[in-house]
Amino acid sequence: MAKNITLVPDTPKSWLILLAWAFLILFAGKFVINDALPYFGFDEEVYGRFWIMKWPLIGHISGGLIALTLGPFQFWTAFRNKYIKVHRVMGLTYLTAIFIGTISSVNMALTTGIAVHWTWALSLIVLALAWISTTGMAFRFILLRRIQMHKEWMVRSYVVTFAFVLFRWLNSTPVFVEMGNFIERGPTMIWVSWVIPLFVTELILQWNKK
Repeated sequence: MAKNITLVPDTPKSWLILLAWAFLILFAGKFVINDALPYFGFDEEVYGRFWIMKWPLIGHISGGLIALTLGPFQFWTAFRNKYIKVHRVMGLTYLTAIFIGTISSVNMALTTGIAVHWTWALSLIVLALAWISTTGMAFRFILLRRIQMHKEWMVRSYVVTFAFVLFRWLNSTPVFVEMGNFIERGPTMIWVSWVIPLFVTELILQWNKK
């Protein structure tokens, strides 16, 4: 007899994970509404100096939004087990979105980014490479049917995906704004937004391994 799969959390740990996801979704939601969606109005005033690069910017934002949205469903074990075909389609969509987002990010880094400062452009390029690399590793291991490794690299991929949200938050927090002008603080905030979270994630992933 097939095992009944419920989508409702049934253990304290499951509820804790659900609350953590709820917090992350709300945190990301503020970024989406305030910082991302206004660009889809295609108002030149909203874009400012990015107007000439509006299509790469839209590609970057769209890829990030799709990845942010699909991530929670990819990690939802009950949903994944019950709708495995949907999970696979979402996974390919997630990969495609990040590929488009990465190409767009590098394009912008080499144009508007380098116009700000070479350190800003470099930080954007390295973040883009980390984004596509972690996602590519997750895809490689699912092709090899190494499920546990696939899950771990998907976690890393989503941590890097979330860096865009964390950067926006850091850039609007007074304590960081007071550290200097954007050229001085921008590249550092980019590095902080993904290197430290990825380091903490790695400690968690490796903690119980033998």
